[in-house]
Amino acid sequence: MTEVDFLDDTRTSYDAFAAEYAEQFRDELDGNTWDRAFLAAFAEVVRAAGGGPVADIGCGPGRVTHHLHGLGLDVFGIDLSPGMLAQARRSHPQLRFSEGSMTDLHLPDGGLSGIVAWYSVIHVPDELLPATFAGFHRALAPGGHLALAFQVGDEPLHLTEALGHPVDLTFHRRQPDRVAALLTAAGLEVRARLVREPEAYAGRVERTAQAYLLARRPAAG
Repeated sequence: MTEVDFLDDTRTSYDAFAAEYAEQFRDELDGNTWDRAFLAAFAEVVRAAGGGPVADIGCGPGRVTHHLHGLGLDVFGIDLSPGMLAQARRSHPQLRFSEGSMTDLHLPDGGLSGIVAWYSVIHVPDELLPATFAGFHRALAPGGHLALAFQVGDEPLHLTEALGHPVDLTFHRRQPDRVAALLTAAGLEVRARLVREPEAYAGRVERTAQAYLLARRPAAG
């Protein structure tokens, strides 16, 4: 699959079910202790390093963006899907949301104190991950932090239907050690990692273990 194909398929799929997704997952964080705990830790280290702008990349309907704003961060959202961005702007009009791709970030070098990619690199093909992480490194200021969340596994999951709509979406499940190695290769220091078992919450049952990684651009790099 080419980069153009992956971007087109992902954008079209999320546009198709944006309204249903926003409604179904609106309060998802309320029932997920581990997500909230890891996001709180991320917010704390960003504030401790002096604060500054944070990008929620692959923000979807903006629920994580909104949550981080409530934790005191100067955060804005970026997403590939105009449909998802419309939901985000409708639900959180006080926040800024922009259309863009994590594989080609139009952000200044070293301009961010933090990046969150919360279950969003899961759609990036393996061959594009190194360049994507290099882009994160470029956009982070020295000492800036990155928080990732993704499903654990070795085989991708492909969906042709979601929330009552036809889609063409691939979810890349990955091993934390492999992702950590790619972050290191991109010049980022992995500072923390957490893997938890699948749970049932907010009316859904997870199929796989879930991983969280916190990385940092070295202060001198």
